[in-house]
Amino acid sequence: MSYSNHSSTSFFLTGLPGLEAVYLWLSIPLCTMYIASLAGNGLILWVVKSEPSLHQPMYYFLSMLAVTDLGLSASTLPTMLTIYMLGISEVALDMCLAQLFFIHTFSIMESSVLLTMAFDRVVAISSPLHYATILTNPRVASLGLAILVRSIGLHIPAPIMLKKLPYCQKRHLSHSYCLHPDVMKLACTDTHINSAYGLFVVLSTLGVDSVLIVLSYGLILHTVLSIASKTERLKALNTCVSHICSVLLFYTPMIGLSMIHRFGRRASPCSRVLLSYLHFLTPPVLNPVVYTIKTKQIRQRILRIFRSGGGSVGHIQGH
Repeated sequence: MSYSNHSSTSFFLTGLPGLEAVYLWLSIPLCTMYIASLAGNGLILWVVKSEPSLHQPMYYFLSMLAVTDLGLSASTLPTMLTIYMLGISEVALDMCLAQLFFIHTFSIMESSVLLTMAFDRVVAISSPLHYATILTNPRVASLGLAILVRSIGLHIPAPIMLKKLPYCQKRHLSHSYCLHPDVMKLACTDTHINSAYGLFVVLSTLGVDSVLIVLSYGLILHTVLSIASKTERLKALNTCVSHICSVLLFYTPMIGLSMIHRFGRRASPCSRVLLSYLHFLTPPVLNPVVYTIKTKQIRQRILRIFRSGGGSVGHIQGH
């Protein structure tokens, strides 16, 4: 079996199979999604920064989620646009390794932020009187730093280990961006160590986070069911709706993609690509929408911005 030299190694990414003739047209909704992600998450960050009443732990965590979503969008953007707009699917090894590092880092970061937001809801519902003393600004900053260190630290070894592997001449990846399992499968040598490390990272992050999020909602339900007033119970649960939506947006496609990779060998390549798009592209677009609709303070602030903008335009036209 022939090997490729690292200095000239490159991979070939995959778009939606069978739709090559309409790739340019498909780039329009993809670009729209990236613009929506940039505008929505940027607006969330600006609103939280400019509104003093939103300088609270819950909104700091929401800002962390917005930054993570922006990073995830920026990580997938380069190769997605080159495939669909320029028709170029080839990507150099170093760029591929850099991309997979950032994609996986921001994915773990998003999972960590969702876990932290679940902890925020537990404290807010179970110990509302101690909320301000438990989640102080220094503690929120420490949690943010811990998320950053955890996400980056766990993924630094992955591209280094992949860089050392020899790759076969057949170098076609099954997604529109570089992912660790996808690149690892193309190596012409034993990859048990890489596979074990990848499994360790997934279980110790996404696996642990998802279990802790479920346990957090178990505590929340236990607290809510002990509240005598039905109105107060619904009010408490309503504060969790937007977070539950974000958790489902992030984890549901990921679980489906994982199941297909492990058990769905007969699944069409198109279904894998579509599920990966749902996992990586949908949360950054819909998270700002969900939080804007379900969070009264953010919704009111955004409405005031648009109303003042409309009033300014009308004032200028009147003159």
